[in-house]
Amino acid sequence: MNIANDNFTEADLLELERAVDTITRICHKMNAHWWIDPATGQDVSTNPLMAPTKMLLMVSEICEAMEADRKDLMDDKLPHRRGVEVELADALIRIGDYAGKYKLQLGTAVREKSAFNLVRDDHKHENRVKKNGKKY
Repeated sequence: MNIANDNFTEADLLELERAVDTITRICHKMNAHWWIDPATGQDVSTNPLMAPTKMLLMVSEICEAMEADRKDLMDDKLPHRRGVEVELADALIRIGDYAGKYKLQLGTAVREKSAFNLVRDDHKHENRVKKNGKKY
């Protein structure tokens, strides 16, 4: 693969994949109880509304991060940490847990998408500053 960023290597991409796979495995292992109905002990992952519910919980963590950043808030549970850090951590935990439960190959997908993004024309600086280029 021809990587456009000279500071980023194929080894970095493989390290990224392994790191994401580790996060996925550990986050799901830590939070497997989120997938068990506390009243019945049944696995709730087969409920057709569970996947979208879990995804919206990911979104809510991102929204909480944005609000904490917007107001420059410290976290209420970890008061020595900025709220944006803790809420993004919550989002990462939820994403890892979800990917682990549904056995998604998130590490591989992150590696492949990151490699693609490194060579995308619309991500290149010279194209972003053009008329109708991506500003963010």
